[in-house]
Amino acid sequence: MHRQRDSSRRGRQLGWLLLRGDECHGVRRMSPATRAGHECWSYEDQGLFDAYARRCVDAGLAAGERVWYVPSHNSEVTPLPGGDAVRVIRFAEAYAGDQVVDPAGQVAAYAAATEDALAAGFTGFRVVADVTPLVRTDEQRDAFARYEYVIGRYMRHHPMSAVCAYDRGELGEHAVAELACLHESSHAAGVTFQLHPGATSAEAVLDGELDTSAGELFATALRRTDLDRAGDEVVVDGSGLRFIDHRALLTLQRYAESQSTTAVLRTRLGAVARLAGLLELTHVRVEAAR
Repeated sequence: MHRQRDSSRRGRQLGWLLLRGDECHGVRRMSPATRAGHECWSYEDQGLFDAYARRCVDAGLAAGERVWYVPSHNSEVTPLPGGDAVRVIRFAEAYAGDQVVDPAGQVAAYAAATEDALAAGFTGFRVVADVTPLVRTDEQRDAFARYEYVIGRYMRHHPMSAVCAYDRGELGEHAVAELACLHESSHAAGVTFQLHPGATSAEAVLDGELDTSAGELFATALRRTDLDRAGDEVVVDGSGLRFIDHRALLTLQRYAESQSTTAVLRTRLGAVARLAGLLELTHVRVEAAR
């Protein structure tokens, strides 16, 4: 623990990373991830993201975590010496090049890094990574979206957190939205909902609003989860839902039917059960969230 405190203090004194644009307009209003979680950061201004990444690194060090920063090739970053509490990682070290990701293999790699951090006396493991090169094609994006969901489940139960960054100017808003909606939270990604892992492999959490604009994206996101049926049911924890329309309920029905299961949607929205009844859904059951 003594080493953690020393590393954290040195990190704050030295800054660990020299990132050009740290005082860019708007940066002071950003709030870096300070708890274990899975965040998507969509950007067009490299300087603003670099500054946010710097603050995430500092937050991780203050929490006693080991931190990896995987910058883009456009990032203005200079590593400073200071032990193994923080590392600037080349893209090829963190990921298997810019090919199609193997979700299980990548989760295993980060699980090993988390265990190494704990064994070294750190409180956890934090990654801040620009992963734009891994999602440029449809095939890459499909595989990486599935990875985003399963690594989210790992992070829910282990002391790992991550900020996944995507260059919106290069990828386009639609491509970024496909990935952003599978995180616990997102920045400037143009999504109205988040679908991420729940407490068990048979449960997903659904937050936000599902209206006409979210229909296709919601269907795609559901297909990319790996929900495992428990007693012929999967659970969608919709306690954080603010709105869901009939089209989204029909999308959930089609997903559940394709998986030969029943989707149990738990929500605080009282009208949803009545709407589901009017639609006569055979593969969706609505329950009141506790």
